[in-house]
Amino acid sequence: MASEKLLGMLNDAIARELQVTIQYMWQHVMWSGVKGFAVKDSFRSIAIDEMKHAEIIAERLNYLGGAPTTKPTTINVGNDLKAMLEQDKLDEEKAITMYKDIMDTAQAEKDYTTREIFEHILKDEEEHHDHFSTLLEGV
Repeated sequence: MASEKLLGMLNDAIARELQVTIQYMWQHVMWSGVKGFAVKDSFRSIAIDEMKHAEIIAERLNYLGGAPTTKPTTINVGNDLKAMLEQDKLDEEKAITMYKDIMDTAQAEKDYTTREIFEHILKDEEEHHDHFSTLLEGV
């Protein structure tokens, strides 16, 4: 069905989604203080979005004959709010690039369903990037 390249890209995407799910949830749990109060729930909400992305991608990978990874990429929680938000913004930028590459590969392989799935996920990732960028302006 799908090429080994595309299957590998999907597993990389799952590993990334697992990473940020844990990262953002731990940031939600760990952060406190006045500034933390203002952003704490957004970390949790975005973590849940990312968990849903991991599930959708894993389901697609399984359908295409691949085995979804259970290992996240390196988790970087950060020690203060600014470091957290800078890391999160960077992680979202990497995701945007990765997901555009996946969409291009899926298109080239005429896998229109995978492309459409990532179009929807990409929209969320761009919103997350914008959210973290905006929060950084206030820190």
